[in-house]
Amino acid sequence: MRALVTGANGFVGLHLVAHLSSCGDEVVGSDTNILDREAITATVAAARPDVVYHLAAQADVGGSWDSPVDTLRVNVEGTLNVCDASRLAGTRRVLGVTSADVYGRVDQSGPDRAKLNETTPLRPTSPYAASKAAAEIIYTQAWLGHGLNVVLARSFNHLGPGQSDRFVASAIASRIAANERNGAATVPVGNLEARRDFTDVRDVVRAYRLLMQHGTPGEVYHVCSGKDRAVRQIAEQLVGLAAFPMTLELDPDLLRPVDLKVLCGDNTKIRTHTGWSPRIPIEATLGDLLEFWRRNPSGVETPQHI
Repeated sequence: MRALVTGANGFVGLHLVAHLSSCGDEVVGSDTNILDREAITATVAAARPDVVYHLAAQADVGGSWDSPVDTLRVNVEGTLNVCDASRLAGTRRVLGVTSADVYGRVDQSGPDRAKLNETTPLRPTSPYAASKAAAEIIYTQAWLGHGLNVVLARSFNHLGPGQSDRFVASAIASRIAANERNGAATVPVGNLEARRDFTDVRDVVRAYRLLMQHGTPGEVYHVCSGKDRAVRQIAEQLVGLAAFPMTLELDPDLLRPVDLKVLCGDNTKIRTHTGWSPRIPIEATLGDLLEFWRRNPSGVETPQHI
């Protein structure tokens, strides 16, 4: 299978390219500016892919508050350009990647809280979440209006080696590794009470390929573990792996204008349709993430898929 991956040099893109290649796929990586309609059209036409994995995006939730227009343009207009380019090139199937942040403010409080499923109403609260909800409409129109075979992956939090320190677990791991180098003993953190559904990026990219093989066009699939964990738990596990004792310290500058209390997804649909389930335990993911920052203070490394 010949695959084109937009955003191929990003965190998930690097892992996806490694996974697709290990599966024997012929992979074309693209970092063409998706806002340049002519350029992305030419890139997809030249690649002649069977499938397109559209990963290129503005993915910084916190940063979207400062750059809402840029976020909307990249994630909505860019998605339109990729869909049109894929259709014109005769691509058989497109994977559109959105985010569980589209759910926004949902009540998942209390011990009996229900997991979110793919039919839960969308109530985005951040500019990023709004842009991803709008992108889903673009994908839906491409499917219903043009017959482009789009499968949507609505992904929950994912993490692993190579992730930017703009994201919570990776940020904490990078600060711990920096402390190990300079001898500091405190780790600045933001909101530790938020609960998120975390999945290893290497499991996530397996899900993406399986969706290209077995997902139903026009359908949305959760890519998630089905378990939520408090950010505090993640932070404490990482601190527990540090070379010497460290303490967590609240930094008000790291708090977001709006932070969702809980996001936890039901992964029944993807398990039923593709047979996928997460394999890598969170303890292994966090260990690999911290080791990444110990090896790479600058945060740059090409991943090896396992």
